[in-house]
Amino acid sequence: MSTLVIVESPTKARTIRNYLPRDYRVEASMGHVRDLPQSATEIPANVKGEKWAQLGVNVDADFEPLYVVPKDKKKVVTQLKDALKEADELILATDEDREGESISWHLYQLLKPKVPTKRMVFHEITSDAIKKALKNCRNIDEQLVRAQETRRILDRLVGYTLSPLLWKKIAWGLSAGRVQSVAVRVLVSRERQRRAFRQGSYWDLKATLTPPDSLKGESFMSQLVTLGGTRLANGGDFDPATGKIPPDSKVILLNQEQAEALKERLTGKTWKVTDIEERPVTRKPAPPFTTSTLQQESNRKLRLSARDTMRIAQNLYEQGYITYMRTDSVHLSEQAIAAARDCVEKLYGKNYLSPQPKQYTTKSKGAQEAHEAIRPAGSTFRTPQETGLSGREFQVYDLIWKRTVASQMADSRQTQIIVQLLVEDAGFRSSGKRIDFPGFLRAYVEGSDDPEAALEDQEVILPNLKVGDSPNCSDLEAIGHETQPPARYTEATLVKTLESEGIGRPSTYASIIGTIIDKGYAQLVSNALIPTFTAFAVTELLEKHFPDVVDPSFTSKMEQTLDDIATGEAAWLPYLKTFYLGDKGLETLVKEQENQIDANVARTVELENLDAKVRIGKYGAYIEKENGDDVVTASIPKDLTPADLDPQKVETLLRQKTVGPEQVGRHPETGEPIYVLIGPYGPYVQLGDKTEENPKPKQASLPKGVTPENVTLEQAVGLLSLPRTLGVHPATGAQIQANLGRFGPYVVHNQSGEKDYRSLKAGDDILTISLERALELLSEPKKGRSTTNSKSKAALRELGSHPEDSEPVNIYNGPYGPYIKHGKTNARIPEGVSVDDVTLASALEWLASKASTAKSTRKTTSKSRSSNSKSTTKSSSTTAKKNNRTKNSERASP
Repeated sequence: MSTLVIVESPTKARTIRNYLPRDYRVEASMGHVRDLPQSATEIPANVKGEKWAQLGVNVDADFEPLYVVPKDKKKVVTQLKDALKEADELILATDEDREGESISWHLYQLLKPKVPTKRMVFHEITSDAIKKALKNCRNIDEQLVRAQETRRILDRLVGYTLSPLLWKKIAWGLSAGRVQSVAVRVLVSRERQRRAFRQGSYWDLKATLTPPDSLKGESFMSQLVTLGGTRLANGGDFDPATGKIPPDSKVILLNQEQAEALKERLTGKTWKVTDIEERPVTRKPAPPFTTSTLQQESNRKLRLSARDTMRIAQNLYEQGYITYMRTDSVHLSEQAIAAARDCVEKLYGKNYLSPQPKQYTTKSKGAQEAHEAIRPAGSTFRTPQETGLSGREFQVYDLIWKRTVASQMADSRQTQIIVQLLVEDAGFRSSGKRIDFPGFLRAYVEGSDDPEAALEDQEVILPNLKVGDSPNCSDLEAIGHETQPPARYTEATLVKTLESEGIGRPSTYASIIGTIIDKGYAQLVSNALIPTFTAFAVTELLEKHFPDVVDPSFTSKMEQTLDDIATGEAAWLPYLKTFYLGDKGLETLVKEQENQIDANVARTVELENLDAKVRIGKYGAYIEKENGDDVVTASIPKDLTPADLDPQKVETLLRQKTVGPEQVGRHPETGEPIYVLIGPYGPYVQLGDKTEENPKPKQASLPKGVTPENVTLEQAVGLLSLPRTLGVHPATGAQIQANLGRFGPYVVHNQSGEKDYRSLKAGDDILTISLERALELLSEPKKGRSTTNSKSKAALRELGSHPEDSEPVNIYNGPYGPYIKHGKTNARIPEGVSVDDVTLASALEWLASKASTAKSTRKTTSKSRSSNSKSTTKSSSTTAKKNNRTKNSERASP
């Protein structure tokens, strides 16, 4: 008897194969094998003429989805069907969450097995887990499938109904999404707060004190907190909307002059310790990781995006290193607790072990998915060093291992020490912290890579002072402070906010954040998600005309309903009918609102305190202002954020259009004027005027730190002279140049067309860097950059040469994940397939599919589409109705 086992990916198949008997054959489905059509080319000819075909859901036939097998999955399906012919039993062993359940159901519908079929689920890929799962197979969970299908249909209805409206009213290519649009609104709301923020300033004193002569100890810091018994103002006392302290606040606000005068008055006076308070504090370890907390901590510690974190975690799971990584649960099995406690005892000693095993309770809204937290796999935990992992995989495993082990360690015991001091009528405070027993902090400190260093950083040791002691003041300094606007969201804080609000599910956050960036709704700058002007325009339109779509509470209730469908507590069809077709349903609202939305208004971003309009155009955001009888426009630089666009910047951008660009001076050799201008990509200098004889005058971007206000003539001349030839490489005889590029200043070694680049470092000047310094930089190992320009970086894998032109076929890591490249053709790697599993044959197939799709798309005309629709409308209507009746009857499960 032979058994066919189907999983999602070749890596998972390879790992599972090690734990199954020899007569078990394991194959991979490469992720989903069926889905709603992604493009018009995927819509079957028999339904192309139907009005619902583009939507992919027949809303008039009980929301029957139109499932198709994507072109790149047809060969996989054929191979699985061939494998099934030789099997006496079929086991569907896809992941245990809703997506995995759905993949198993689609496989069952496509393969139509005539042999006994079972559903096998497991939380980790270990020998014990697989053997246990084989003995406890079940049927496909219809409720989970229906919940996933309802979620998929709902997302399609929102996206495909609202996105075309955004194309018409704002700009082509935009998209709306059930969770995506709410997440964008969260970013926009924070940017609005930053825009409305008004800065306030305050001063205080900081003293450096040393213990009395009779005591030993290091110097310590003390902060001014009261004056004449009244509390001193701090940042929290300011109204962010005015930048001032409310009149009824009972605090003292010092300006610079007052602070300096107080400093002079207190200098040389006697200090006295008036009170000492010691308070014991106990800190408990954080629970093991869920999908959300892993994404947050990975972003904070490793600077990994949510998408990269999930991709790496997926690889670790499929290779058998960790348990399933899509989970809302913080629960640990008894086996896992025993393994973690064993690690603690062996590595740290019994005194670091918690007295009793610690179990954690899930608190997030609508917790579901897998039944255990993310942890190292197995009944014993391999230390990170024992895994043989490297790079990012090692770092993520190390994070998971430490967090899991720390969860079973003893609490940290600390003592907070507050010392109050008085000098004349000025009250000062010194704060200290003593770690009496580090406990779990010995293994894991949130936000720190090195627990030992973090422990040292956390301790603030004060001298052994007593009330009445008189420490010596070695330095007294007046310090000015400015209040800060609310911080922008990072991926970590956005994920935390979405989860706390019950918006979406953690397993989808990676793709949601990726889409927000891909669609131009946010830029990721220094780990901060900065919404664009386009995000403002889309959010304003949705808030005004479709408020429920971007209402967090509405979206949260929707999420709860989807969870209720999964448990059978809610009916899916009535919910979809009400949401889409009801009197206040989405389809009805779009029809009502479309004619009421003025495209000119929709493309205009409302920003207070500006006498110019910000509009969204074909090439991005721009400023528009009336100038007499004319209208003046100017592009907004891509690095200028909505919160930072103020009247002064508007005036600067428009002035170069009305008055002309500002002249820095004249070139010392040619006598031509040199201008400083601001374009879509930021400020730059230009040599000479743009004329018919000189349509493309020489231009050069200003480097980081140089602004249009402070650029000098000497700098401008130097920038316009780039690239600078520094000399030749002593080993190759090839030229070495210095230049300024998209990612900043760099040096390049050009040898026979092969260019080797290195970025300049802090302290290096593009205009003065020497050949010796350039050679030093070029001798250092090259650091990779996440960019789509594969020519300037090393391939993840080299698959071989293309049989047609002998050009290389390689895998590169791009900003949206790994992809295959041959010449100018890029092809994505299908979901569920890891980089290590890609072969040259499969790569050639995906490249060919991508090339043929692009070719057919270019050839397709609206005329041919129209004729196809007319010829098939009548027959397809009848066929569709027949399909609708039969598809529901196909829901029989094994």
